[in-house]
Amino acid sequence: MAEHWSAQQLAGALPPLNPLANKYIRGHLHVVAGCSRYPGAAALCAAAGQRAGAGYTSVACSPEAIALVRAFRPSLVASSWDDWNWNAVAAAPRHPAAAVVGPGFDGEDDTCCRLALESLTEAATPLLLDGGALRALATPYGLARAQARGRAQRGPLVLTPHGGEAGALARATGIDDASPAETAPALARAFGAIVAVKGPTTFISDGQRLVEVNEGTAALAKAGTGDVLAGIIGALLAQGAEPFAAAVLGCTLHAWAGNSAAASHGLRSVVPEDVIEALPDAFKQLEG
Repeated sequence: MAEHWSAQQLAGALPPLNPLANKYIRGHLHVVAGCSRYPGAAALCAAAGQRAGAGYTSVACSPEAIALVRAFRPSLVASSWDDWNWNAVAAAPRHPAAAVVGPGFDGEDDTCCRLALESLTEAATPLLLDGGALRALATPYGLARAQARGRAQRGPLVLTPHGGEAGALARATGIDDASPAETAPALARAFGAIVAVKGPTTFISDGQRLVEVNEGTAALAKAGTGDVLAGIIGALLAQGAEPFAAAVLGCTLHAWAGNSAAASHGLRSVVPEDVIEALPDAFKQLEG
C-alpha cells in the first residue's frame, strides 16, 4: 500500500543551504535536452532547475536550440550537444552534481538515442531520464535495461515516465499491464531505478517503498510541465538530496507549484512557465 509523506518528512528531505556556499557547492545541474523540434523543453527543464536551487545550471542541446535557451534565461549556460563530453558530468565531495537527460528528445533521432544510452554508462553522477530518453530504454533487446541496472557503481538512476511511457517500458520488459501503483515498483525493480509514474496521482517507488503524491491539479495537464518536474528533481539531486527523497519531494513541490499557479491564473490558463514562477511559493510552503 502506498504511503503519503508528511510535511515533516518532506521538509527533512530538503538539502540544507550553507550560508558560505558558492555556486558549485550549491550543485551543478547538467541538462542534456532539446532537439531542434522541441527546443523549449530544454529551457523549461533548466529554468525549473534554477528555481529549485541548483547553483549552476548548464544545458547541452541541439545547435538549433541554443539561441532559444539563452534568450529564455540569460543565466543559463547553453552549448551544442555536438561538442558534449560526458567527462564534464562529474561530482566531487564539495561540488555535487546531477544530470537530466531526455526532455525534448526525439525518440526517432539517432543522436538523441545515443546520448540517452551513453548517459547510462558514462554519467558519473545521479542521473534522471525523462521524455524521449525513456524511449531508448523501451527496447525489446535488453541492452538498455542491462545498462540501467549496471549503473549502481556510477550513481543512482531516476526515471519519470507518464502513463504512456510507463506502459511502453513495461511492455519492453515483460511486465503485465497494471495500475500505476503496481507499475512503478515493477519498473523500479526491472531497471534498478527510482521510478515516478506521473499522473493525476503520481506514484514513486524504488522497488520496495511506494509513495503517492495526490496533491496535483488539472492545471498541470499541459505539454511542458513534465520538463519542469524533471528540472526540479534534477536540481534536488544536484544539491545532494537522497535520490528517493528527491523524487518524492520534487513531485510534491511540482504539485504545490501547480496549485499556486492555478490560484493565480485559473485551471485552464496555467502554462509551464507559470509553474516555474510559482516554485518559490511551493518552497515557502515547505520551509514555513
